[in-house]
Amino acid sequence: MTFNPNLILPEIYQFLVIALLFIQSIGTAKMRVKVGPWLPMAAALGVVVAVVSVGAQGLVFWDSYRVDHLSQFFKAAIAIGFFITVLNASRQPTLDKEKTVDYFLFLALSAWGLMLLSSGVELITMYLALELSSYSLYALIAVRAKSKDAAEAGIKYILFGAVATALALYGLSYILAGMHTTYLSELVKADWSFAASPMAVTGMALFLAGMFYKLALFPFHFWCPDVYEGASNETAAFVATLPKLGAIVVLIRLATMFKPGYDITTMLAVLGALSMTFGNLAALVQTDVKRILGYSSVAHAGYIMIGLVSGTSEGLAAASFYALAYVAMNLTCFWVVSRVAVDGRNLKLKDLDGLHKRAPALAFALAVGAFALVGLPPMAGFMGKLFLFSAGWNHGYNWLIIIAGLNTAISIYYYLGLVRHAYTKDAEDDVPLPDTSPFSLVGAGLLSVLVLALGLMPSGVFDLALSAGGSLLP
Repeated sequence: MTFNPNLILPEIYQFLVIALLFIQSIGTAKMRVKVGPWLPMAAALGVVVAVVSVGAQGLVFWDSYRVDHLSQFFKAAIAIGFFITVLNASRQPTLDKEKTVDYFLFLALSAWGLMLLSSGVELITMYLALELSSYSLYALIAVRAKSKDAAEAGIKYILFGAVATALALYGLSYILAGMHTTYLSELVKADWSFAASPMAVTGMALFLAGMFYKLALFPFHFWCPDVYEGASNETAAFVATLPKLGAIVVLIRLATMFKPGYDITTMLAVLGALSMTFGNLAALVQTDVKRILGYSSVAHAGYIMIGLVSGTSEGLAAASFYALAYVAMNLTCFWVVSRVAVDGRNLKLKDLDGLHKRAPALAFALAVGAFALVGLPPMAGFMGKLFLFSAGWNHGYNWLIIIAGLNTAISIYYYLGLVRHAYTKDAEDDVPLPDTSPFSLVGAGLLSVLVLALGLMPSGVFDLALSAGGSLLP
């Protein structure tokens, strides 16, 4: 086996960051609190390394690890997301100073696991990468000083995660028994209709359950709003975005096996419709901002299913583009939530009252994020949904596009509710002032520009996603 380390530069760089954090975590008490000066710069350099490596291609580790356009696209997205979450978490008011290094160590480990997941093309490799990412998150969610809700959220995430893991492992054994291989390059040649391979199809449905759990797709969503609510705002920002990229890249690779009309493809479409409808209806009655974003993520998991069931490279590209847009939109909203909740509390809708007077830039960023999540032009969400709906139409699932359109109309109420509270209501006198430092405002401005840029100039990123999707299909 010849091995070219240039193929896995983003993973090697991320591992070096983890090694430095580990050394710091076992150092003196003085060393353990000095993460802020170097980690954001290291994370920014990681983005450069990932972007430079976008064109790399090859197979390593006995063909179980593929470096291709798809994996590099998602690694770049993960690196960008990691950089933003590091910046966001660097001013975390509910994080004890002595736990700072450990917190960022687990954050970096989880991102590294997701990078490995992006390139996994063998089921056991994918499973191990998923677990590496998940175990780091189990520790992170409970880290919120003096909060019993955080401990409860951590326990829920562990218990539900253990069930999802057991289902995935059980399904993997069925696939191996039915198909006699765990390599995707062999599995893609098989007949995945239930009539031809009932055991393997059953196993694949169970294996997919583990991915659905990460994606918070109905009915594997029940942990999502509670965990978002219990975790700190900054941790919720990470949990709500990057792990979903890992789940989506795996689902995109697996979706190449399923043609429109297969039982398992129909199951994905039905779950997508249920996820959209349940997520949007449940979000309508929420008053906690993080619970709104939690149920919103359930709905968005359903939208992404449209691209996966289309069976075309355009559909897979649309799912990839929407995943990136969703991360940008959600991180924008969570950035505002973190900066408004300067004391680390959970925000209610009324806490956003009068935000346009107290912090106009944050109010604008919240409006950009909310409008984008609705799918209004010229935001990233509009172009993402346009790509998804165009790719899914005329492939046997027109009914799914109609349901998605109706759900988009329903979602307008609660997304615009965020903006309504920020711009049309007056704040009470005793509301804590939001963080209006240059750090806060520049971050909000850059994230807003990113969301707008993905909506106004999507062609470059979509062409990259199209190249990634097209390389998977014969």
